[in-house]
Amino acid sequence: MPRFFNNAGPTVPADHYAIDPLSRIDWEDLQALIEQKRYFVLHAPRQTGKTTTLLAMMEAINAQGRYACAYANIEGAQAARGNEEKGIPTVCAAIAGAIRHYLKDKTVFSWFNQHREQPPQDQLKQMLEHWSTRSERPTVLFLDEVDALVGDTLISLLRQIRAGYPQRPDAFPQSIVLCGVRDVRDYRLHQEGAQVITGGSAFNIKAESLRMGNFIEDECRSLWQQHTDETGQAFDPAIFPELWEDTRGQPWLVNALGYELTWRFKPARDRSRPLSLEDYRAAREALIQSRTTHLDQLTDKLREPRVQGVMRALLSGQDEDLQDISPDDQQYVEDLGLIETRPQVRISNRIYREVIPRDLTWIMQTRIPNQEQGWYVTPKGHLDMPKLLRAFQQFFREQADAWLERFDYKEAGPQLLMQAFLQRIVNGGGRISREYGLGRKRTDLFIEWPTDPARGFHGPMQRIVIELKLQRGALEGVISQGLVQTASYASQVGADEAHLVIFNRDSKVTWEERIWETERTVEGRCIRVWGT
Repeated sequence: MPRFFNNAGPTVPADHYAIDPLSRIDWEDLQALIEQKRYFVLHAPRQTGKTTTLLAMMEAINAQGRYACAYANIEGAQAARGNEEKGIPTVCAAIAGAIRHYLKDKTVFSWFNQHREQPPQDQLKQMLEHWSTRSERPTVLFLDEVDALVGDTLISLLRQIRAGYPQRPDAFPQSIVLCGVRDVRDYRLHQEGAQVITGGSAFNIKAESLRMGNFIEDECRSLWQQHTDETGQAFDPAIFPELWEDTRGQPWLVNALGYELTWRFKPARDRSRPLSLEDYRAAREALIQSRTTHLDQLTDKLREPRVQGVMRALLSGQDEDLQDISPDDQQYVEDLGLIETRPQVRISNRIYREVIPRDLTWIMQTRIPNQEQGWYVTPKGHLDMPKLLRAFQQFFREQADAWLERFDYKEAGPQLLMQAFLQRIVNGGGRISREYGLGRKRTDLFIEWPTDPARGFHGPMQRIVIELKLQRGALEGVISQGLVQTASYASQVGADEAHLVIFNRDSKVTWEERIWETERTVEGRCIRVWGT
């Protein structure tokens, strides 16, 4: 069986195209922390290759012969919530099973079976003491999914580790690495009916916090090149800059796009067929529409209050909306992989920028009444944008208050409502790309619409820019700024036509005053301006 792109579970180099996991961390520093008997945290967003890297680290450490290292996933204890009586035995069972499996050492599992009734407040500590005192080599333990635990289960685990810490390495592990999505400073110990606290004081022995990042751009290209090397199937070089911007190296996305393009796209199974940029774009759209587990988990986080505050500011483009966000909340959203903070705060990659608004507005798209694509397509196959935008003005006038009142993202609601309206019309025919940026005070939409249905995206295209702005301040100033921005973006993407839509959310202004349209010319380009 030839290798393929891995889009589920840990990477197995014999089965999957792979980047050396140890090249993705500072392996020298990490080994030094173990040598120094440190307890530390390794965290990374979900599906970035964390488990693959931990398993590779364990194998490398055991191969050196100096330590006995085991990896244990303790996510199963999440079901116990704050019930320490159930949670800690579940953790102990996972660790004992891992030691038996990876180190072929049955003694710890036997000990656990004989001490199942031991009080949970001391059970984990006693088991790790047993392992360390009977091991011929100092022990090292990797605990994965630690931040899935909550309440007394997590408190007890951290306190028992801290209690055994002074006994290392003779009677407790030389080094323990806590692994998860978040840093230990942000572990939330949810105790039912109690105030939420953080875990730092319960794990004040932590020496370091290491974050595993995404692939770099060369690694994305190198991973995909493995497919060409092994099958002979070539990629259009124009794909690789798009792959980088779409994923920014997020490992699951890089692999999932590769799998979508080279396998789910059935014509690509003929390995003599070179893969074009349009093949890639079609695969990208198919991945976005698939609502896979990774993307569903991503958008599920958008319901969390801590995430909503940060994402509202980004989706509305208003940097003022970020001023009341705590640094911890912003860091939490970055740890989840939803945003980047350098060189400026922004949604992490282009695919997330597509997935997030589509998910937030999916119910809207399905329930917008009496709007059909055919109404807005001319006999020559073009989208009639003036007709479409006038229809949106009327829809917004009739429906906006009812929709926005029950919407979690009210600040970005007008922009998202328009995107839902457009997505419903464009679905199945064209493509919408979105640009957001904190402080830009606008949302840029770029519509690509094939005018020859037979040739699709391989034929002639209508290219349309729509810039969305909230009116804050004098109207003429908003228009003047918006015209310059719209003209610049239209030139950047080579648009045939450009529109500027300004939302007035002042309830004191009548709808008759809010709804209008006009035309302006900027740098020789005609831009239609719409009030809504």
